[in-house]
Amino acid sequence: MPPISTSSRRQRALVPVLVSLGMLVAIISSLGAPLIPTIADVDHVSVSGAQWSLTVTMLVGAVATPAMGRLGDGPHRRKVILTGLVVVLLGSLLAALPLGFACLIVGRALQGAGMGLVPLAIATARDSLPPERARSALATLSLTTAAGVGLGYPVTGLLAEYLGMYAGFWFAAIATALALVAAVLVIPVPPSRPARPMDIPGAVLLALGMSGLLFTLSQGEHWGWGSARLLVLVAVSVFLLGGWVLHELRTEHPLVELRLVRDRVVLAAHLTTLMGGVGMYLLISSVTRYVQTPTDAGYGFGASIVVTGLVLVPFSVASLVAGRVVRLLARTQPLARLLPLSCVISLVSMLTFVFARGALWGVFVTMAVAGLGVGFNFAITPGLIVGGVPAHETGSAMSFNQVVKYIGYSAGSALSAMVLQAATAPGRSLPSGDGYRTTGLLGSGVWAATAVVGLILLRSFARTPSRTAGSTVAMSPAVGTGGPGTSSGSDGSGTSSGPGGSDGSDGSGASDSSDGSVSGRNPGPGATAETRAEVER
Repeated sequence: MPPISTSSRRQRALVPVLVSLGMLVAIISSLGAPLIPTIADVDHVSVSGAQWSLTVTMLVGAVATPAMGRLGDGPHRRKVILTGLVVVLLGSLLAALPLGFACLIVGRALQGAGMGLVPLAIATARDSLPPERARSALATLSLTTAAGVGLGYPVTGLLAEYLGMYAGFWFAAIATALALVAAVLVIPVPPSRPARPMDIPGAVLLALGMSGLLFTLSQGEHWGWGSARLLVLVAVSVFLLGGWVLHELRTEHPLVELRLVRDRVVLAAHLTTLMGGVGMYLLISSVTRYVQTPTDAGYGFGASIVVTGLVLVPFSVASLVAGRVVRLLARTQPLARLLPLSCVISLVSMLTFVFARGALWGVFVTMAVAGLGVGFNFAITPGLIVGGVPAHETGSAMSFNQVVKYIGYSAGSALSAMVLQAATAPGRSLPSGDGYRTTGLLGSGVWAATAVVGLILLRSFARTPSRTAGSTVAMSPAVGTGGPGTSSGSDGSGTSSGPGGSDGSDGSGASDSSDGSVSGRNPGPGATAETRAEVER
């Protein structure tokens, strides 16, 4: 038997190593929501203040994802992955040390760099594996991030329950160190591509503008919603975000290609992703606090961190099921028609929380229905985006979808803290039960409005003439394997990166029409299965 070469061993180990990166993102996400009451108690801060241990990770992820994608766009992807792992390791170590709440927040912020690893892992699999293995690897990566969150919440909860709050962060540090060693040994050098300059002003403007708006949500109750300093901060934040939009539209190498949002279907997909992130973390942040509330408060179940983690498992399981259901429905139904359905399912989950949260089984049902809705959403949007942008812009479009998703996550987390803080009477540490009812009704309003706006955009698209071939791409079957991505409280994870990488190339796996391998035309999100099959042939 001929000896197996070193390069062959590395290629065999590549998929497991890339999967470990997806699992790492799930672990980082799972250190958020269930630990918030414990962090508040250990570090002697308010629960709304402790919420920043979740919000800051998602905020950094919103900026790190496109930035790391841009830096990894050319020949430096391997270096970007390794550097990102080093940053996550430093953040995990800093969060694991009992140095106070400020160091914990800094550590969690550094861990946010890990959110940009999944798109780079997907791009690496696409470039380094044969087509048949690459397609399977993309599906495995998407499933791992979702399933990993379902496992991550109870595991980190178990560690925190019996070994203390910091044990979960030590677990993350050990996992990151192992992933770093494996990545050094296995991650290949990417194909030779010209490097594209990093849009540093765009990254700074986005980070400052988003941080300002999220800070106003967390401080509004303390400062007063009509106070001068709050209004000034809102005005400055809006000004910075407006400047970011203008800068991205004018610069030659933008951090995020905003021009791609002009397509109505693409706009509807990004809008539902954004609002889906808000609704998802609004619910998850509220549920994890609610079930841990002592029963003598008049509500809650006094659940342990382990039970709280188990409450979130149905979310991950249902999101995986939703990804498979979408692939079956897409054979006979246009993807665009399924998008409002995802919003309706999520609306039902919010109403279930409002009316059935008095029993623990009602909370489990709420999270299962929410997983179906969010899983539908995150499985549908990659196909709509890929079908609405030019082939060479697929990577940029999916990168922007990641940005709006993480913005939604961080905004939902901050919004939950704001509503519950407003429902907390002076001198009390726990909000009233009506505060949770308000979060449920607010989330219901978010999903109802998203469904209406998405339906209007998609119907107006259906009445417009067909788009030209130059504005569309061929849809790969891999698009359907994106699944819910990291859809859990971590989502967890949340990352539904879908198959689109952030390396600026066609993340769908489709080729430009210039290479002759695939037609340069995509049937679009409104096409039937027969039309899509004809184009693929």
